[in-house]
Amino acid sequence: MGVVVDINDGQSSEKAPSIDKLMKLVENDIVKVNQHIIDNMQSPVALIPQLAGHLIAAGGKRLRPMLTLAAAQLCGYTGSRHIGLAACVEFIHTATLLHDDVVDESDLRRGQDSARAIWGNEASVLVGDFLFSRSFQLMTADGSLPVLKILSDASAIIAEGEVLQLMTAHDPKASEEDYLNVIKCKTAQLFAAASQIGAVVSDRSKEEEKALENFGMNLGIAFQLIDDYLDYSAKQADLGKAVGDDFRDCKVTLPIILAWSRGSEEEREFWLRTIEREEQNDDDLETAMEIMEKHNTLQDTVERARHYGSMAKDALGIFPDNEAKACLKELVDFCIYRAY
Repeated sequence: MGVVVDINDGQSSEKAPSIDKLMKLVENDIVKVNQHIIDNMQSPVALIPQLAGHLIAAGGKRLRPMLTLAAAQLCGYTGSRHIGLAACVEFIHTATLLHDDVVDESDLRRGQDSARAIWGNEASVLVGDFLFSRSFQLMTADGSLPVLKILSDASAIIAEGEVLQLMTAHDPKASEEDYLNVIKCKTAQLFAAASQIGAVVSDRSKEEEKALENFGMNLGIAFQLIDDYLDYSAKQADLGKAVGDDFRDCKVTLPIILAWSRGSEEEREFWLRTIEREEQNDDDLETAMEIMEKHNTLQDTVERARHYGSMAKDALGIFPDNEAKACLKELVDFCIYRAY
């Protein structure tokens, strides 16, 4: 296997960022959210709760719902609307995972058999559609047109991001701007919406609402860029994934886009063969990682994640210092330092 770039810049001597404090902050609310999820994924059609429950029970940190809960606390909210809306956010996320695994032909999700591997593509797509529909029922139950607009707009943008990714799939010539547009839509938009509605339910100012939207957007971009890096890191084994799954699936992510832009003609022909034409040999992953190391593309992917992480923390500057703000800022660090 090729050498993976060591991106640790001395942070290992410091205490690693954690989401433990954030989880503690929202622990009472997250119990209610989980129950809301269970109650609302029920259906007389037995396959629906069975398949949805498989994915929901597979783990995951409930990161996006926690953003809604923590943002509401940051804004001093004392009601209960954020519970149903956090569950709505998780349903949207779960629906996209079901659809993603079908599009990507993925047999694993969080280290376990994916729903499509067990029940097939048709069932996964249709249950994903059910969860999207259920999310809209939760939105309308909340009764707020601003909330409905934010979450419905996010759902549409996520779908647009999926299509945009299809248009640029297997194209190592895609620009960095094109790729950022994809991850803003596919990943960061739901982070942004989940954060923004915490201010909306709290009846806070448009300035604070926009600040939380910017926080979530930049956090989501940073999160995805670190995922791009991690696919070529030995730490993938800890996540139940093999190193280089993106490469084997011929997915174009930022490390490859940067390698293309900096590469020689010979290296570009390598990317055209392995990614565009999908003609891969057993030793191609090692070669790909050597090219990335040569052009410092993994390190630069992490540096870009740090940049967006800094902007996410800056967006919280208009809020007074409190426990929720400290937890959200540490969440940014946690998402980035998954790379170490």
